[in-house]
Amino acid sequence: MARRKRKEIPELKGNWLTTYGDMVTLLLTFFVFLYSFSSIDVQKFQKMIYSFQSAIGVLSGGVIGVPEEEVSVGEQPVTPSKDVYFNAMKAQKIHEMIVKMLEAEELTEGVVVRVEERGIVISIMDGILFPTGSIDLYPSAKRLIYKIGQIIKELPSQISVEGHTDNVPLRGGPYRDNLGLSAMRAASVGSYLSEVGVDPKRIRTVGYGSSHPLVPNDTDEHRRINRRVDIVILSDVGY
Repeated sequence: MARRKRKEIPELKGNWLTTYGDMVTLLLTFFVFLYSFSSIDVQKFQKMIYSFQSAIGVLSGGVIGVPEEEVSVGEQPVTPSKDVYFNAMKAQKIHEMIVKMLEAEELTEGVVVRVEERGIVISIMDGILFPTGSIDLYPSAKRLIYKIGQIIKELPSQISVEGHTDNVPLRGGPYRDNLGLSAMRAASVGSYLSEVGVDPKRIRTVGYGSSHPLVPNDTDEHRRINRRVDIVILSDVGY
């Protein structure tokens, strides 16, 4: 029986393995190129985060959070000064000092200290400060404000005292509405801060009424949280 002739495979022109290798190399180079861009973006993103965190510094000059590195502002590299780092350390110490003082004096109930971009905020619930519907400070509230005042009176920062209420309309009393009550309560706290040694030129007082709630005014507990006076140690960014 005659053997079947083997079908010949047509010869390919050129070296296809070389072409394939070149393509793989180009793809590898492309992805390495992309990765290098990604790494640069991550570094820039980290610097942006550091700069955002630095904005909460409460003293003049702000804070830069990337030590021993140059930070670009526009096209010009800027090396943070020693004063900037000093201010960062001082800002941290102020926050720690307030918290430790409140704990040592057992004054933490109804008081929350938080850090925002505009500065350090000391929120005090109105039930700790005033009788219902009143602007006259409790004796215990005066002790609390005195202790806070002894810390912040040594700082160069501006102080904003801000009154807040819930959204329940007032019924009777000397104040027509929540806005008026919040303004008078802020003024009462600001006035006492000046009495205990804080320069009155550094103090501003404002009433926001129910326009700046921390939480929705949908439960009694939430309304209790929103009724407060905030003492804000303002940073240069937030003023």
